[in-house]
Amino acid sequence: MSEHVYWILDVGIKPGQLEAFKALMTEMVAATEANEPGTLSYEWTLSADQGTCHIYERYADSAAVMTHLKWFGEECAARFMAVAEPHRITVYGTPDATTRKALDRMGAVYMAPIGGFVR
Repeated sequence: MSEHVYWILDVGIKPGQLEAFKALMTEMVAATEANEPGTLSYEWTLSADQGTCHIYERYADSAAVMTHLKWFGEECAARFMAVAEPHRITVYGTPDATTRKALDRMGAVYMAPIGGFVR
């Protein structure tokens, strides 16, 4: 097993906010890629009706998660909540107690690893 922590965040895009959502996503992706080397994957996907977005995030470890969550909270959370409504976050991997506490505020559902491998 690895120390990776990853999740899928399911969000609804608020009516009339698709373009603002896309603009914020573009900003967030660029900033995360440029400033967070511990972020291994950061992928946003949109449903056919453009009303739901799944965000797949994978981090090297819990410290990388906390770096991202700190930045998100300071720079993006209010704007994100203005254009999107989180429905569910399913967390995989091995988050430490600090990371779990932070993710618990989002109503995280945890899936415990029981087997497999990471390359």
